[in-house]
Formats: sequence, C-alpha cells, structure tokens
Amino acid sequence: MNKKQRILTEWGLCAIVAMLCFILLSLSIPKAGTEFNNKNFLIEKRVEVFDFVAIGDSLTQGVGDSTNQGGFVPILADQLDATYGYRVESANYGVSGNTSSQIIKRIEEQKKIQNSIKNAEIITLTVGGNDVMKVIRENFDDLSENSFKKPLKAYQKRLVTLIELIRKYNKNAPIYVLGIYNPFYLNFPEITTMQDVIDNWNQETETTVTENKAYFVPINDVLYKGINGDEGVTSQGESDNNASITNDALFEEDHFHPNNTGYQIMANAIMSKIKQTKDEW
Repeated sequence: MNKKQRILTEWGLCAIVAMLCFILLSLSIPKAGTEFNNKNFLIEKRVEVFDFVAIGDSLTQGVGDSTNQGGFVPILADQLDATYGYRVESANYGVSGNTSSQIIKRIEEQKKIQNSIKNAEIITLTVGGNDVMKVIRENFDDLSENSFKKPLKAYQKRLVTLIELIRKYNKNAPIYVLGIYNPFYLNFPEITTMQDVIDNWNQETETTVTENKAYFVPINDVLYKGINGDEGVTSQGESDNNASITNDALFEEDHFHPNNTGYQIMANAIMSKIKQTKDEW
C-alpha cells in the first residue's frame, strides 16, 4: 500500500468512527415530540387561560362583600387555579335586583355577554331570589304558600329559556346554577312557612336544571343555618323580650346578602360540585 492509499484508508476509518459516534449520540438524546415536548406541554397547560363567566343577580355582583371584588367570583377563580393549575380570567355579569326575566333580556341584548359566553370554559348562574321577592311584594298582604305555586311554574319555564339561551352561544361549557337560600326569616318573621317555600322552589329548580344538562348547587343549608350551622345566632338584648335573630353568614347592613364569609361558603359549595362533576366535562 503506497502512501496515498494509506492516507485515504486512515481518513475513511476516521469518517466511519465519526459517523458511529454521531449515531450513538443521536440515540441518547430525547427526540423532539417526546420528553422535551411533553414538558413544554405541561408548562403550556399550566398557564393556559381558563375563562370563567359569572352571570346573575346581586349574589354574582357581590353585594355584601366588603372588599368590593365580586363576592364568590374571585374566590372561586383562585380555587380553580390552586386546584387545577388554570390561569383563570373571570368576567362578572351580576346585576343587583335582576329577576330571571331581566337576566334573559341582558343576555339577549348585550353582545359583550354573548361573546364572553362563547369563550367560557365554565359558567355560573345565580338566579331566582329576586323572583321570590317579587312574589312577596305583590302578595304581601295575603301571602301564603299558594301564592308561590303559579310563579314557581312560570319561573321554571324562564329558567329553561335562560339555560337554552346560554347554550345557544356555548354548547359545551358546564353551567352551575346556584339554588336560593332563606334569609326571609330575618326580614319577614311573620312568614312562618318560608322555609317550605324555599325548599320546594329549590327542589323544582334542581329537577329543571338537571333535565337541561346543567348542574345544581344547593346553598340554602350552608347559608340559612349560619357559619356554625346554628340556624342563625341569637343576639340577646337587655331582656329576653329584646332578643333578636341574626345570621353570622349574612351582611349585617341588610341581613339578606352574604357577607365575606358567606361568599367563601358559596365558593366552597360550587367548588365541591365542580370536583364531583369535573370528569363529565
């Protein structure tokens, strides 16, 4: 073998060794689309925007929340983030005093609400309390359980319309409809059958909500009974005749809306229902 052939042979061996090293190195590095991409995928999921839309009355607006941040809405947003790792962006469309008819009208007329519903991953709805108040105001002088029968049937029809309207803009997002609770024993102690009225209202509402593929969240028991479940707190005056009933989960200024703790209780109730139903999304 002459000198030129020997040099070519040595270069050929070097090339073969280099190629083998490259192949071995390539095999030892994770391929794109496997481990590296999976880690990126988890990171992306962690910071993915999760749109939470809250629609309803004063309970969604957050009346009674001393922080003025929106009642249960920001609390629930934080819980969704802490539990599932979502970066939650919430939109609060609560208006104090709204009945079911007024909420329907707002959705029908306001493009901003419609667009928020379209982009929502989860929707909450507080409705019904003002419909009950409307019955009380219109029948106050002659109020009985019978006063609520026809209004309750009409309300269930509007509730179906409301859920169908939301579904018009978003067919898949889970809808959590909150029940109503009984603060009326504080404001209207003469209406002794109000708890039966509220129970019946909630039972009918739960049936309607479930039949329309949404989720019902009961809150009456956790708010009506006060923070420690004592059905209100007795506040003693100078004598037993001056004793009054308050509720430490409700706003002191009106004894009707939840206070900060009450909204925390509401958020916990919704979060509990979400955990029970999350696999159905």
